[in-house]
Amino acid sequence: MQILRREDYRRMPWKNGQGMTEEILIFPPDSGLGDFDYRLSIAHVGADGPFSTFPGVDRSIGLLEGDGMVLSLSDGQDVALKQGSEPLAFSGDWAVSSRNLGSKTVDLNIMTRRSRFRHTMKRGNLEVLHGQATRPRPRTTTTTTTTTLAIFNGDATIIANGQTISLHRFDTLVFSPGDSLDLTITAQYDVFTVTLDAEHQS
Repeated sequence: MQILRREDYRRMPWKNGQGMTEEILIFPPDSGLGDFDYRLSIAHVGADGPFSTFPGVDRSIGLLEGDGMVLSLSDGQDVALKQGSEPLAFSGDWAVSSRNLGSKTVDLNIMTRRSRFRHTMKRGNLEVLHGQATRPRPRTTTTTTTTTLAIFNGDATIIANGQTISLHRFDTLVFSPGDSLDLTITAQYDVFTVTLDAEHQS
């Protein structure tokens, strides 16, 4: 298990220059916006306008902070993301624009390059973390073949492998394939979970 602290995230402008991003994780580590296999980031959306396009990439977005936004998709749909909404999945090939419902929003984004990785993003109280229940429970040992990312939308305390870990808002836990995790969740927390699976190359 790896802990990624928000203070270590890389700050950078959007690909189209119309917003700011905190880059949490990118793979391969030396890749850029044009050749990553997957990328997890936090976007600060201060004004209405277009999203960057990412051809050949699948995306999901979830609201972390703010009153919400309406996304206008290239298939003609308008989709509202508000507090408590499930994340929205869409193609990075699409021309998408957003309109904030109040002041600025802060949003979580996962992007995976088609044919290399696929992903899911869910919002909940650790509901999908290694497929276990979210309520406080005894320690349980699990293994996984999937990379799981847990992004906390608030301060939290958990016990992992006997170690008490304090997390701050927007910190991320990374569970790599094959990790054996002895985890105790001490309370209910608002968290986004992202699962990543490599596509098999023929």
